Amino acid sequence: MNLILPLLAVSKNADFLNSIGKIYVVVIVIMVLFAGIITFLFRLDQKITQLENQIKNDE
Repeated sequence: MNLILPLLAVSKNADFLNSIGKIYVVVIVIMVLFAGIITFLFRLDQKITQLENQIKNDE
């Protein structure tokens, strides 16, 4: 029973956010963060690949 209570609280919070239209703000913020993380990882992969190619060419 103690495990169900937090789930009900989350559900009530989601209903509250949805009722006042702020659920869209939450979704947009999560999407922007996800896009930022994906962009960061993509750029990091490019830089690592470039460094690997430089090391390979130096040998």
